[in-house]
Amino acid sequence: MPEITEQELPPNLKPLWLKALTAVQAENLDYAVSLLQSVLKDSPGFLDGRKLLRKCELQLTAGSKKKGGLFGLSVGNMGVMKLHSQAKKDPAGTLPLIEKELEKDPLNEAANDLLHDVCLKLELFDTAAFALEVIRKGCPENAKLLHKLALFYLTRDQPLWASEVYNDLLKHHPLDGAAIKGSKDASARASMKKQKWDENANMRDLMRDVGQVEELEKASRTGLTREQLEERRDSVIERYNADPNHLVTVKELASIYEQLEDWHNAQTFYTWAHSLSAGDVALASKASTMNDRAIELDLKNLGAAAAADPDNLELKIALEARQADRLAEQIQEAQRRVDQNPTDPQLRFDLGNALYNAGDFSAAIPHLQQATRNPHVRTRVLLLLGRTFKAKGMFDLSIKQLTDALADLHTMDHIKKEVLYEKGILHEEIGDKITALECFKQIYEVDYGYRDVAKRVESSYA
Repeated sequence: MPEITEQELPPNLKPLWLKALTAVQAENLDYAVSLLQSVLKDSPGFLDGRKLLRKCELQLTAGSKKKGGLFGLSVGNMGVMKLHSQAKKDPAGTLPLIEKELEKDPLNEAANDLLHDVCLKLELFDTAAFALEVIRKGCPENAKLLHKLALFYLTRDQPLWASEVYNDLLKHHPLDGAAIKGSKDASARASMKKQKWDENANMRDLMRDVGQVEELEKASRTGLTREQLEERRDSVIERYNADPNHLVTVKELASIYEQLEDWHNAQTFYTWAHSLSAGDVALASKASTMNDRAIELDLKNLGAAAAADPDNLELKIALEARQADRLAEQIQEAQRRVDQNPTDPQLRFDLGNALYNAGDFSAAIPHLQQATRNPHVRTRVLLLLGRTFKAKGMFDLSIKQLTDALADLHTMDHIKKEVLYEKGILHEEIGDKITALECFKQIYEVDYGYRDVAKRVESSYA
């Protein structure tokens, strides 16, 4: 979902936007807020509209921000908490509901935090930053969200802005050790970036002139529309045609194709860049990833064609054959990587996963067992081992794997919910309904909307 400017607003929304501007000039702020809400509902990427909306709301609610409430939790925050589950399922559809909460209190910290997270999922990066900038200006003492904003800027390679956030934070929390260190590190990164001392210095030296530097920096900015990316692509193609062996140009073109989700061309140019780089491992990995995505896209398109024409036996046979080929390719590639590095637990997990997907459960087990040595994927491995034993009808061993996985999980995140749900289904299948219900209740207590746990738990009380 791209962010758009006033010029890029759909024609049907421009009259509403102009009416909103007129209402602001006439100080009819309530009417302006109503109009702006309508504009943003249909064009959530219109950042200037969201900024104007927040400005109007802040003027309307000036001096009325209240804290406290039941058990120290504001009523507004209780409303926002209900939106978290919906935001996971339908982030775009939740945006108008978040704005309704912010209309009551534009400095609602929980609502702005949720707006930031939702916009990140939708790749509305400037809007995500704006959500926390509102808190930075209106509630600068909120250390948690200012730390989050600074980290966001660092991940977007904007160390100077991160440094400014840390400095603002230190005005209210001068003894915050993390902020002190963050300010120093961000300032150092900003200085290195300004003086071209970072790891991209050699890349800049390879460029022929300052114009190429500016073009690459322009291409790396977030928030470009598809049309803008296509313009960049055409410009870079001209440079590529002039010198097909220029590594920086080839890498830039590959990156643009990746952003355009043109996986086939992205794979082609990442592969060529890898050849020009004399074996850059990162480029080889990129080429492999693009190839996987290209194959998945072709498979998806073939599946859609078969679904649209269910009586076409030729398409059905082609789809089944391609799916079988894909599983075989994944196993072959995963096996090749294991053969090259047999002690890497992550590669063992990839091979075990490929064998599981192909239905070769017995062959998957030894690789998954070796993959449990990697603490970063251990819980995911145990979950897959549990499913593998279940597929073989070995329910006791399956439950043991899932129990071991739960012992390593201390936060109710997506993986823990998945393990609990799988364990609940297993206990239900062997007739242990009490233990099954206990598993489902743990999920129900924190995530009402997860799969069908609400129905399972509530039906037990009937």
